Amino acid sequence: MPSAVLDPDHDPDEGGSGRSRRLPRRTVRDWVVDFTCFLLAVFIGLLGVETVRSEPDLPRAFVVLDQVLGALACAAVWLRRRRPVGLAVAMVPVCFVSNTAGGAGLVALFTLAVHRPFRYVAWVGGVSAALTPLFFRLRPDPDVSYPWAVFLAALLTVSIVGWGMFVRSKRQLMLSFRDRARRAETEAALRAEQAQRLAREAIAREMHDVLAHRLTLLSVHAGALEFRPDAPRAEIARAAGVIRESAHEALQDLREIIGVLRAGEPDDPGRPQPTLAALDGLVSESREAGMKVVLDNRVTDRSAVPASVGRTAYRIAQECLTNARKHAPGAEVTVTVSGAPGDGLTVSVRNPAPPGEVPPVPGSGQGLIGLTERATLAGGRLDHGPEQDGGFGVWAWLP
Repeated sequence: MPSAVLDPDHDPDEGGSGRSRRLPRRTVRDWVVDFTCFLLAVFIGLLGVETVRSEPDLPRAFVVLDQVLGALACAAVWLRRRRPVGLAVAMVPVCFVSNTAGGAGLVALFTLAVHRPFRYVAWVGGVSAALTPLFFRLRPDPDVSYPWAVFLAALLTVSIVGWGMFVRSKRQLMLSFRDRARRAETEAALRAEQAQRLAREAIAREMHDVLAHRLTLLSVHAGALEFRPDAPRAEIARAAGVIRESAHEALQDLREIIGVLRAGEPDDPGRPQPTLAALDGLVSESREAGMKVVLDNRVTDRSAVPASVGRTAYRIAQECLTNARKHAPGAEVTVTVSGAPGDGLTVSVRNPAPPGEVPPVPGSGQGLIGLTERATLAGGRLDHGPEQDGGFGVWAWLP
């Protein structure tokens, strides 16, 4: 489509501002099309000159006027892109007076059908068709009978209008295809961006859940060694062993996550995916690190728990044990898991107030927020908050 063509439904002749919308520069194709239309108008006008000269009893002055109007009409064809409605309306009386302006009138009508809605074409084409019988009554064609002249003129008008509307429909179809393609590209880019954002959030959540547990062990036991340099040798050795083991496990988890990132597959089968069955190992690991943990697992058939639900429950318990180790050291933590098919899975982790002074342990403050989001994404819900005895509890339900 030529770059100089405006929106087909926009009419620069209308509007209250009085300022004409500036058109883009004509392309080479635009110049070729416009020059072809101009030559076509001139060619049809020259054929009209011979018809005018062969009309009997036509005054000489009227013959000159007919040719002058025809020449001006052909020159006005160059304005067809900027003023299609005005040009087509002006051509109606001009073509009624001048026979040599017929070519320019046809070009103007075609342009109107291409660039404007049908209501404009209907008015201009209807008036032109209504004046056709009167024109041939006043100026009969010496070579063609009156009925045939009217019929051929009406057929030519309808053909020009139909051709112009066909071109307009084709252009609008191409515009709709381009618009759909642009929208599809935009939507694909948005979907890709959203997928990347969700992947980054999932990776960040997984890294937090996996590494926070290990690094908290490092921080707590390193802090214990710092504040109790006179501790018994056996206790110092046990704390150092926990630090070494936690650092090794954290490094292994980090390598596995980095391997997933390099592979670019979020669901890579080599990625560690703990389930509800791994909850016993998590509690045992916390006990070996010096925590007091009571596990009340009331789920008899753990194989009936879906892997995704079990993984979410594991991450909730893991984060809660990490928080209890940081903010309530020495307190006994109770982990309760219950549920049955059709009732969902309930995870409850609570601890009383810490028995002694709590050393400051840095944290991101995003753990419980991430747990709430994880439970929501799984279709469940999660509540947390302080209790009356000064402790803290987390309750989650997963479908």
